[in-house]
Amino acid sequence: MDDLPNHIEPISYRGTNGEVGRLLDRLIELRGGSPHADLVRDILVSGLKLIDDRASRYDLKVINAALKEMRYTAKVFAPYRRVRKVTLFGSARIKAGHPIYEQARVFAQRIADHGFMGITGAGSGVMEAGHVGARPERSFGVNIRLPFEQEANPIIASDPKLISYKYFFTRKLAFIKETDAVVCFPGGFGTHDEGNEALTLVQTGKRETIPIVMLDAPGGHYWRRWLDFIRDTLLEAGMISPEDLNLFLVTDDVDQAVEEVTRFYRRYHSQRFIRDDFMVRLTEPIDAASVARLTSEFSDMLVRDRTIRVTAPYPEEEIEQADGLSRLVMPFNRASFGRLRQLINRLNEL
Repeated sequence: MDDLPNHIEPISYRGTNGEVGRLLDRLIELRGGSPHADLVRDILVSGLKLIDDRASRYDLKVINAALKEMRYTAKVFAPYRRVRKVTLFGSARIKAGHPIYEQARVFAQRIADHGFMGITGAGSGVMEAGHVGARPERSFGVNIRLPFEQEANPIIASDPKLISYKYFFTRKLAFIKETDAVVCFPGGFGTHDEGNEALTLVQTGKRETIPIVMLDAPGGHYWRRWLDFIRDTLLEAGMISPEDLNLFLVTDDVDQAVEEVTRFYRRYHSQRFIRDDFMVRLTEPIDAASVARLTSEFSDMLVRDRTIRVTAPYPEEEIEQADGLSRLVMPFNRASFGRLRQLINRLNEL
């Protein structure tokens, strides 16, 4: 222990941190190093800062459990990173044979047939139906440990793609972080919590734009009544914008729901902000005339020169994950995400 520092000095994320910094660098080297060593170092610095902060045992337990859960989540999903996924939300209290259960089962089967994997909460009801439809090999279970009502269903219970969480907030982060679409079936408070969080994150640009579908049982009115509230109360009072209604689809038709998800990725691939530019990646290029039409049609959501243009890859991109794609960049206003969804729809129609 002679090489340890004999006095306490403040540490920072951007500083060298003296002997402490050298020890952290050595620890990372001893574990084999990392291309992202700067971020690993920041995580270690955060742990040490908790000592300086004299954090309570309760706070340490929450932070420790959250970090462990998110680390394991990343490990489980990593081998399937290039496979598109759909998260299914809905009631745990319905039984096999119920119209909602059957709708979820059929949707999960259809979307799996299109190459997607399914993510559910791993419980009963809609969650179980999603695993039955998608089949275990194309399913993830994102379970929550509760004193009642939530044990992993037998379809996913012994699968290595089952993850159990202590906290709802880490579980919800996994649901949204790892998915490429969200489909909500009728459910209780949890379903509304999860569905509204997905809408909020997309509306505010805190995660990439994705398809969000509210799928009812055939002839059902559960989500249509919800849509009436959205239009008659939130929109009427100016609490959302008319363009925000483009962020989701309400339907009772499985074929329409499947089409909403699959069509979204017909040409569109992904998006990200790079410095002051907003980049949209495409699996197929578009011609100059189409770019000009997009610039004209969507100029209201652009700033600065109000121009959409084709670009080469930026150095900041992780090229191994986005190589071979075409790219558009635009000076997006970072606010009109309902209009952005319309632009993506237009790209997919070209």
